[in-house]
Amino acid sequence: MAVMDAEQLPYLETFAKAAELSSFTAAGRALGMTQAAISQRIQALEKVLKESLFDRQGGHVLLTEAGRSLYGYAQRILELHREAISEITGRETKLHGELILAASSVPGEYLLPDLIARFQERHPHVVLRATVTDSSEVLERVEQGQVHLGLVGGRGDSTHLEFRVFATDELAVVVPAKHPWCKLKQVTLAQLEAEPLIVREVGSASRSCLEQALLQAGKSLRNLRVAMELGSNEAIKEAVKRGLGVTVLSTRAVENELLAKKLFVVQVANMSFAREMLVVWDRRRVLPIPARLFLELLEPVEPAA
Repeated sequence: MAVMDAEQLPYLETFAKAAELSSFTAAGRALGMTQAAISQRIQALEKVLKESLFDRQGGHVLLTEAGRSLYGYAQRILELHREAISEITGRETKLHGELILAASSVPGEYLLPDLIARFQERHPHVVLRATVTDSSEVLERVEQGQVHLGLVGGRGDSTHLEFRVFATDELAVVVPAKHPWCKLKQVTLAQLEAEPLIVREVGSASRSCLEQALLQAGKSLRNLRVAMELGSNEAIKEAVKRGLGVTVLSTRAVENELLAKKLFVVQVANMSFAREMLVVWDRRRVLPIPARLFLELLEPVEPAA
């Protein structure tokens, strides 16, 4: 059985960098080493493990099955090493490091700014990077290790991802000013079926929530008059204001328009558009200290009924 010791930690670092960059030459530049030195370290690891870790293809290298397995462990080992050094040497210093987040539209635009402000007030020396995209892309980035944490409005089906509810959200039918429904509290599903509907794109948690609610009512989007699909809440709101149709959006997304009486919300009788806001991470990876401290800001709440 192959045994690796602490002296091989730099070799794991070299291996991980080559895997990330798919190039021994690029890894050498990043680590200040020659390509020959990179190759020697990789060969030493392969000799210990008795497995080939890379397929060499011209100027690029791709991980073998054994390499992919080792890469997951190498990430965890290197993160634990960095954490140990930080814990031991940095107890009396302020927290540094990097926190990379991705969020879908509603949590990203309406919840994340406040969370970032609170986090940076406590940890001003942490470099925080955040992007807003659709839920499916957020989950993919988390699983691929491109971000530490994701904030989404729906669960994925990957067995590698851990989800925790940190808020709840309510969607409603949104109509423009002067629409006949403006002064109504609720409408029937049959009435909604007759209206031109503007929806988010496939992959959006808002769309998934709508589809799930329709499914529970024995319907689908095919039963509705879908007039258009748009890729952002802002674009949908502008289209609704112009009378191009009605939509189903998070009430968080239209708070300002409701106050200004530019948009109005109405419920659908006997239908619930409640959903969960979730933080997600990959349970295979060790979260860095900044990510764990960010999680502490997100108080767990009971899942939506």
